[in-house]
Amino acid sequence: MSARTKARKLALDILFAAELREELPTAVLEGRGRPNQDEPAEYPHAVRLIEGVQEHRERIDELIATYATGWTLERMPAVDRNILRMGAYELLWVDDVPDGVAVSEAVVLATELSTDESPRFVNGLLSRLQQLKPSLTL
Repeated sequence: MSARTKARKLALDILFAAELREELPTAVLEGRGRPNQDEPAEYPHAVRLIEGVQEHRERIDELIATYATGWTLERMPAVDRNILRMGAYELLWVDDVPDGVAVSEAVVLATELSTDESPRFVNGLLSRLQQLKPSLTL
């Protein structure tokens, strides 16, 4: 598993925990303390994802709600919601990650951590955002 894949898993853990605790993701991250030797080498990428999702969450949630046909944010499993938030942030605001990688990595997380239907749903929604990316106002 690549260091960035590990960083994405760490970021997802923090985002998920923050939602459950109804806290800011950065507060949950700070509560973990400094990274230890078991943290991924790409820890800074995890921090960038956490901070980016927090900063752009309103717009990300708006995009997800708009393009998630037949689903509301509230009806989505919490893990899917946070995978989508992180994937959308990486897809739309992180220039050093290719779009296809952002989508693919989100699908892998959904495959490993969510329902049988989740990978297809995550792939479809993020692929739609990828298609619309040039026309989206960020």
